[in-house]
Amino acid sequence: MQKLQHLLWRFGFGPRTKSWDKWAALPEASWWPKLKEDALPEPVYFDVADSAVKGLLMGVGQLGKLEREDLGKDEKKELREKSRENIKSLNLHWIEEMTHSKSQLREKMALFWHGHFASRNFNVLYQQQMLHVIRTHALGNFGDLLRGVSKSAAMLAFLNNQQNKKQHPNENFAREVMELFTLGRGNYSETDIKEAARAFTGWGFRLNGDFIFRKPQHDGGNKTVLGKTGKFDGDDVLDILLEQRQTARFIVRKLYKFVVNESVIPDERINWLADRFYQSGYQVMRLLEDIARSEWFYAPENVGAKIKSPVELWVGIRRALPIEPDNPEVQLLLQRALGQVLFYPPGVAGWPGGKNWIDSSSLMLRLSVPQMLFDRRDFDVSAKADDDQQMGQGDRGGGKRRFGATIDWQPVSDLFRSVPEKDLIPRMADYLWTSSTQNLPVKVLEQHTDHSDRSALVKSSMIRLMATPEYQLC
Repeated sequence: MQKLQHLLWRFGFGPRTKSWDKWAALPEASWWPKLKEDALPEPVYFDVADSAVKGLLMGVGQLGKLEREDLGKDEKKELREKSRENIKSLNLHWIEEMTHSKSQLREKMALFWHGHFASRNFNVLYQQQMLHVIRTHALGNFGDLLRGVSKSAAMLAFLNNQQNKKQHPNENFAREVMELFTLGRGNYSETDIKEAARAFTGWGFRLNGDFIFRKPQHDGGNKTVLGKTGKFDGDDVLDILLEQRQTARFIVRKLYKFVVNESVIPDERINWLADRFYQSGYQVMRLLEDIARSEWFYAPENVGAKIKSPVELWVGIRRALPIEPDNPEVQLLLQRALGQVLFYPPGVAGWPGGKNWIDSSSLMLRLSVPQMLFDRRDFDVSAKADDDQQMGQGDRGGGKRRFGATIDWQPVSDLFRSVPEKDLIPRMADYLWTSSTQNLPVKVLEQHTDHSDRSALVKSSMIRLMATPEYQLC
């Protein structure tokens, strides 16, 4: 079942103990179609903004204020404080969806796009609007996704396009659209950026997050972008970027690193995938299918070769055990300590990923999480206090927090009920590890498990196997 494990980790957040038997009973040819079918329902809009925030931003009769973006000093302070609390709720809400949703493929791809279109913004209304754009188009057309994100208040505000006006062009938005979202560094000129910035003049948003094109602020003159000349606006520039085959190559290479392999990236394979992605008109599901149905996706060098991000690790643990945290907000502190807080990327380029997830302190914490949960143990929040990055998340002073949870052991017991005790650890390792269990240190693990009764053995074996370096990989 290693192939099924691999598929569910790369295109989801790992197998769920409660449904593993149903998946394992399916023929291999049905795995990918089931993942696709489960992802068909349209995502529900996450609305966590409280009435105070909505009252400030979306009040009836406030059209003049929406146009002027006119909030007083006290209103801005209230909005910032309440939004920070609401963004914590949005974070936890999405974690719950990743954990429990059948639409694993959609949520996993949404996490990818969340890092690709990185945006840090204190306004919860803008964040939940942009998240809905990403989740809605995560498996659809990349052009629609690019356009939706580019017109979102969260991104326009983060990249300063609200200040991009005819008399004083601001190049930040145009630069990142080319460098990070489409072409990649080195595939455009500084002149292209300057000209594209002129095309994006006038793109802005109202106070409630609605996109608005302010024609008086738009430069209507001729621009030359990537060899094309015309009286371009922002939509025209996005079209020009999508016409470049380099955009397809850039997206495919980044996605390949996310779902296949972070270090072994054959150029001929990227070119083949990119050509098909481009020819399909940037259909994301077509690209994912090309990857999932290929033989090389399951090649040994691609299995168990990827370090789980903190979010992948935590959601995967919750799906395997299953877990309901005693204090849900502790999950925010765990994200912070491990280096990946949803909605607070370290910069416009998102999280670097790969081996950057691991250092001496984070590795020890990652290995300790299962046991801390089981023992309801305190853990030390020692992440650096960077308010620009954390935007008020958590306790800047650090300190210890109780990390307890209610673990439902019944699905675990049911899954391994028929397994003899002597085979329990190897069978559990087959379920939990995506890498080979050929060199499984069974005797060492047995020495550190509780053999007092069957229930204790099941619990302690599960915890020990999840606290191994191998479980950090997928």
